[in-house]
Amino acid sequence: MKKIPSFTIDHNRLLRGIYVSRKDAVGGETVTTFDIRMKEPNREPALHPGALHTIEHLAATYLRNDPEWKDRIVYWGPMGCLTGNYLLMRGDLTSADIVDLMKRTFEFVASFEGDIPGAAPQDCGNWLLHDLPMARWEARKYLDEVLCRITPANLSYPE
Repeated sequence: MKKIPSFTIDHNRLLRGIYVSRKDAVGGETVTTFDIRMKEPNREPALHPGALHTIEHLAATYLRNDPEWKDRIVYWGPMGCLTGNYLLMRGDLTSADIVDLMKRTFEFVASFEGDIPGAAPQDCGNWLLHDLPMARWEARKYLDEVLCRITPANLSYPE
């Protein structure tokens, strides 16, 4: 069976950042899939499932309410490897196009206080698997160390 393109990226050289993973034509529009990589694969500990689950709830809520981008958000969800998230958006976009959006999103997560949206038994299939303090810590780390210091190396997959 042929390897899918995302499995051909050298994960041993992949940095934390924002990457265009793929672009698909859907109903006459382009859908851009972003790799929002919060951890360096195979070189640092993966995200804790509870923190990643909380980041998923908070980021998805924020993005679907963002006044500028909400109509372009298709999906936000965690990677199975626990090193980041996928963001699918309507439009033929680049990584640089969404840096400010990601800064706002991760600032929201890093400073969030209160009840996690959708973290109740009637709203979530695993409502007990949340860790807000760790989600905040991971979001702040990614924001301060990557998003606020973004370079071209954090915006394009390694060759």
